[in-house]
Amino acid sequence: MQKASALFLILFLGFSVMLFAQDESVPDIEQDWDDFKYELYSEGDQTFSIALGVGFPTLFFNQGEKVKKHNIEPPVGGTGSLSYNYYLNSRLFLGGELCLLFLPTISENTVFITSLGLRIGTQFILGKFEFPISMALGMTLQNYLNINYFGYYMKAGGYALFRATHEWSFGLGSNFCWYPQWIKEDPKKNVDAFFVDLSLVARYHF
Repeated sequence: MQKASALFLILFLGFSVMLFAQDESVPDIEQDWDDFKYELYSEGDQTFSIALGVGFPTLFFNQGEKVKKHNIEPPVGGTGSLSYNYYLNSRLFLGGELCLLFLPTISENTVFITSLGLRIGTQFILGKFEFPISMALGMTLQNYLNINYFGYYMKAGGYALFRATHEWSFGLGSNFCWYPQWIKEDPKKNVDAFFVDLSLVARYHF
């Protein structure tokens, strides 16, 4: 009986020593995760946005940088766009856009401006609110009656969005747009036109 008790005591002490040694070798998991920061976006994330709103002509300049009066009346038109973004990391994205801007004139005609461009941007996140900002550069086709002009455009702007669900965000967007018309044959007719648009935006995340 004494031998059995001694053997049991030796086994108990040995098992306790093994457990203590194992506990000493286990890393502190909580400390390893203290510096971890969750990012809402990561490389490979994508978004697709639809925007509909109004466009306003602001400034028109001719070759001599003199303010030129535009013939758009009333001074508001419609605008719509489709845009796609691909995230390179949690903040930087690249993408493309297709946009349409149309404005009535005082002679009851309509100016159409169709744009196709590439965009680059970043964004800031505050809770469920997201604030992407971007710049775009591309080609544009401008139509008025039987007059067509093919050139380029540039715009800068951003969105203020609320993340309503995992897939969808909704909010407002605005852009400052530059549409030059440069006539190679007659530079005196060159015009630099600037517009501002304001839109309702829906963005899908996938």
